[in-house]
Amino acid sequence: MYKFSYAEILEEDVRQARAREQAAIDRAIELMMIAEQRGSQSPEASEAIGYVQKLWSYLIKDLADPGNELAETLKADLISIGLWAIKEAGRILSDPSKNFVALIEVNRTIRNGLQ
Repeated sequence: MYKFSYAEILEEDVRQARAREQAAIDRAIELMMIAEQRGSQSPEASEAIGYVQKLWSYLIKDLADPGNELAETLKADLISIGLWAIKEAGRILSDPSKNFVALIEVNRTIRNGLQ
């Protein structure tokens, strides 16, 4: 029979949560790269924007939860980045001269920080 400490179980839960967050951000990056190729007015752009906005809304909600144990300054910084990402995605949809480059890079940086 296996016996794990509570700390080991919590640590594994955190690793699994990080892996899920990485996968979700990877999907966002994938969708944005496709949308970047197809153009900001394409159906792929609408799909990517919707996904990014939903993803960051979820992440912000999680970060703002009182049970989230990240450092307050880190949470505040990530919430600020998330709000920017949501707004930037909306700007891409409304302004055909905008592209996904900055949004892709920011999401890559966040994803890489989860490793």
